[in-house]
Amino acid sequence: MTQSPSIEIASACHSVAGVKEQNEDACGVQVPEEPLLTTKGLAAVIADGMSGSDAGQQASRACVQGFLSDYFSTPESWSVKTSGQKILTALNHWLYGTGQREYGSHKGMVTTVSALVLKSNTAHLFHVGDTRIYRLRDGELEQLTTDHRLDMGADKTYLSRAMGIDLHLEIDYRKVPVETGDRFVLLTDGVHEFLPDSAIRKHLEEHADDTEAAARALVAQAAANGSDDNLTALVLRVDRLPRENAQEFYQKLTELPFPPPLEPGMVLDGQRILRHLFSNRRTEVYLVQDIESGEKRVLKAPSVNYEDDPEYIHQFLHEEWVGRRINNPHVMKVLEPPRKRTALYYLAEHIEGRTLRQWLEDEPRPSLNQVRDMIEQIARGLRAFHRLEMIHQDLKPENILVDEHGTLKIIDFGSTKIAGIEEIYVPLDTNNLLGTINYTAPEYHIGQPPSNRSDIFSLGVIAYELLTGRLPYGKELTARNLRRVHYRSIKRFNPEIPVWVDRAIEKAVSISPEKRFEKLSEFTHALRQPDPRLVGTEHVPLIQRHPVRVWQAISALLFVLNVWLLWLLSH
Repeated sequence: MTQSPSIEIASACHSVAGVKEQNEDACGVQVPEEPLLTTKGLAAVIADGMSGSDAGQQASRACVQGFLSDYFSTPESWSVKTSGQKILTALNHWLYGTGQREYGSHKGMVTTVSALVLKSNTAHLFHVGDTRIYRLRDGELEQLTTDHRLDMGADKTYLSRAMGIDLHLEIDYRKVPVETGDRFVLLTDGVHEFLPDSAIRKHLEEHADDTEAAARALVAQAAANGSDDNLTALVLRVDRLPRENAQEFYQKLTELPFPPPLEPGMVLDGQRILRHLFSNRRTEVYLVQDIESGEKRVLKAPSVNYEDDPEYIHQFLHEEWVGRRINNPHVMKVLEPPRKRTALYYLAEHIEGRTLRQWLEDEPRPSLNQVRDMIEQIARGLRAFHRLEMIHQDLKPENILVDEHGTLKIIDFGSTKIAGIEEIYVPLDTNNLLGTINYTAPEYHIGQPPSNRSDIFSLGVIAYELLTGRLPYGKELTARNLRRVHYRSIKRFNPEIPVWVDRAIEKAVSISPEKRFEKLSEFTHALRQPDPRLVGTEHVPLIQRHPVRVWQAISALLFVLNVWLLWLLSH
């Protein structure tokens, strides 16, 4: 029996060689400790090494062990789908490469695999081959996977998909809601081909309170029915899911009280308050100094206006969670507290500088090269979010600091959307903040899901504002006016900007997400190098399109002229 505050299951796996000399099946269940159990869930895997494979046993065991260890090493911010697919793709490459290298065959290390990840209130299924996953609920048995087999006639079938047989791997993925009392059973073909669904259901129901007995009964019955293969059954029963009520959830959130009003000279958990930096209606920010190390830090505390607001407190904790998982020179570092906290706050690195908004007011017309450099720095910070399947959602000049060395850092993560955390059930309507309206991507206004391109829109607006001091559409975007607004060319306000730069920014701030750049690197490259596809029929000077080639041609021409002149002088 495995228990945690969030999930409680019972599971068992039974595997035998059957009539064969060697057991090439493998199975396993991994239940991590908290907080991974909440952020990553638990995993169950079954694999069946292909009988015609040179090393089927090694392949199946490597697949099960590799998935169960590597899945929990992927970032907690990744969605289950991303984590599972990346792990299986990597395992497939390893199996294929090892099979080719050690056995000289595409059948060297081949196995089928089915994996179940139970996270929060959802089961995520990954499947390649002909192992199966079933679910029993309220007396109804449902097969949740589809066999990847080709019928060749004359009672002959062949695997159409397997791990290690090809570098390209197509993985079936689906997710299904889970209820308390659900029973999942994972079977190799040595069991499910020799048991009708009625027999599988019968054994699961007869041994409802004993997963070990259920797994053994399924294997024994298949063997008695004449199974000529290895036999493996993995049974998992869901006894508890994280459906705590709002009151319980709120009590957990408020285990730490809000800090008292802080004044210079006061000490909180070993941090001496030096001065109040700024505040808004949501937060209070202070400059503090550690009384032991002397290190200066920033202390961010929630505003007392939200002391009884569980959604706000949840969002505040969420912001610290994000900051602790990103390590990038263009993102403010959130620090591990050196001592046990007695109040709700978090510590971050102290950055001497000014916001990009203040910088823009002091430097109202930066050069194009300055703007390119700034956008590239912000993009590098954003890329750290995107690699962890996070969308910032509130990028604006006020949330970017320019330090005394000219380095830009993103400093606010309160609205960040995290794929992995979105999958976790909480009994609150946690609508992430949509940022500041002038920088918010249009899809937010009409209820479409955000993506990396939503951040690219915000970055494009910042680039436009740096070059013109204005907004690209001249007004705030709303759900009502999205079809009526038109992009205003940068050249109206800054004629010195090349048309191809204007078009690159126009693409970045397109109303339709599909028309924007797909990646941050595409946008930053388009600000440095002309892309004729963005300019259409308008003429772009050759020296702007291919500056290196132009100067190479000029140099070659000058060299020829010099040689010719020397020849004339010598004759």
